[in-house]
Amino acid sequence: MIVKSLELSDYRNYETLSVQFHPGRNLIYGDNAQGKTNVLEAIYECATLRSHRGSKDRDIIRFGAEEAHIRLLMEKKGKTERIDVHLRGKKAKGAAVGGVALHRASELFGLLHVVFFSPEDLRIIKNSPQERRRFMDIELCQLSRFYTNQLIGYNKALLQRNMLLKEAAHRKEMLSVLEEWDAQLLSYGLPIMKEREKFIRELDEILASIHESLTGGRERLSLRYAPSVRAEAWEEKIFLSHDTDRAQQTTTLGPHRDELEFLIDGTDARRFGSQGQQRSAALSLKLAEIELVRRTIGDTPVLLLDDVLSELDGKRRERLLQSLDGVQTLLTCTGLDDFAKNSVSVDRRFYVTEGRMTEETQEDE
Repeated sequence: MIVKSLELSDYRNYETLSVQFHPGRNLIYGDNAQGKTNVLEAIYECATLRSHRGSKDRDIIRFGAEEAHIRLLMEKKGKTERIDVHLRGKKAKGAAVGGVALHRASELFGLLHVVFFSPEDLRIIKNSPQERRRFMDIELCQLSRFYTNQLIGYNKALLQRNMLLKEAAHRKEMLSVLEEWDAQLLSYGLPIMKEREKFIRELDEILASIHESLTGGRERLSLRYAPSVRAEAWEEKIFLSHDTDRAQQTTTLGPHRDELEFLIDGTDARRFGSQGQQRSAALSLKLAEIELVRRTIGDTPVLLLDDVLSELDGKRRERLLQSLDGVQTLLTCTGLDDFAKNSVSVDRRFYVTEGRMTEETQEDE
């Protein structure tokens, strides 16, 4: 799977952009705040219809413009596909594949698979549980349309149930329909828990050998899915939690409260792991993610590395670079020193300044 080309119009600081990528390693470099990450963000948006930064559409549209457009050409198993994304500040975004408009955002998921790795991901273990749930959801939505639909339904039901709990503080008669929303949560939530458990189990099997190699066999890393409530007990406990939910005016049990735990030699890495151990674990997680996608879809995902090499020491950087063979990669960095010092080869190089991206040739060196 490769991204062949990308066109942008009024996207972030790009008035226009038209660029073609190499199926191997593509280096995008330049000073900070020039637009390097915006290119990766646009590709990510074509895969997930969301910004990896969590930005709203109106904040992505170039200042002074009313709309932004992304057009991406990709190749998957020998077939070329075109993805168009249309961002409108005051309306919902639109998307099309091959010029045919999609009725639902979920129809796009699973067409383009990407693995995004940024310095923030190196802190996924220390960050809040919300970040680890987000990791599970984003990866599973790319791998399973069924999961995507369940998650959409669950989030809608959760929103309605929480609104009901807030209204019930003033209108107790509203509680008469609370059990109906309990049933909705269970209907959507139980399959989500089952899919998350399977995903983490498969990822954990791949992760162990990768981390062992990365640490020279000194550590064993494992993942553990830690739901807020056991699936077989949730139906009973959601009823028993009514009083607590009413008092807190929110739903206290369900997949939206789940956790993903990282264990190094059986010990909680979040609480007791050193910064170096946590970074190694995060790197192993991303490498395992690449392999799991490859096994699941029978193709390689596109790897987006946003200024990660500068955050890694020599050994971790070397292990990451070894994983790039056979994977289309777009890397961003602020300078060429790291590549020169580590003899890292790239197939195509681009320089970015003030929202302009220029391909460089060997003669430019």
